[in-house]
Amino acid sequence: MKKTMLMTAALAAMILGSPVQSFANVLEARVSLSTQTMTVRKHGRVLYRWKVSTARKGYVTPRGSWRPKRMHRMWYSRKYDMSPMPYSVFYHGGYAIHGTGAVKQLGRPASHGCVRLQTANAAAFYALVREVGMGNTRIVVTN
Repeated sequence: MKKTMLMTAALAAMILGSPVQSFANVLEARVSLSTQTMTVRKHGRVLYRWKVSTARKGYVTPRGSWRPKRMHRMWYSRKYDMSPMPYSVFYHGGYAIHGTGAVKQLGRPASHGCVRLQTANAAAFYALVREVGMGNTRIVVTN
């Protein structure tokens, strides 16, 4: 009886003491197409809520949930006349969260499908993804 209780206690300690964080998203960027905002949470706590621009009429920002695939401090769009895409975090094919100089358009649909941010905000997000790792980051795009 005592041995069973000790084994149960040891097993509980192993389970409860295990790093649960490895099963959770450390960093989440949630993009709302309806409000044209991106909310960044780290360990569930809201760090930032920024205005964004997503796809304008005739283009699509895909909805879904992804982990970042690649990152570039500076990228130039081969598809759209070598347009600069500073602090790009690519999450689904050619779609990325990145900085823009078109800050007057933030808060309304204006892009070819990417999620545009003020460049300083894109730099902050880029740094957070580098800090926690792409595998611990989740990008969620919702209506």
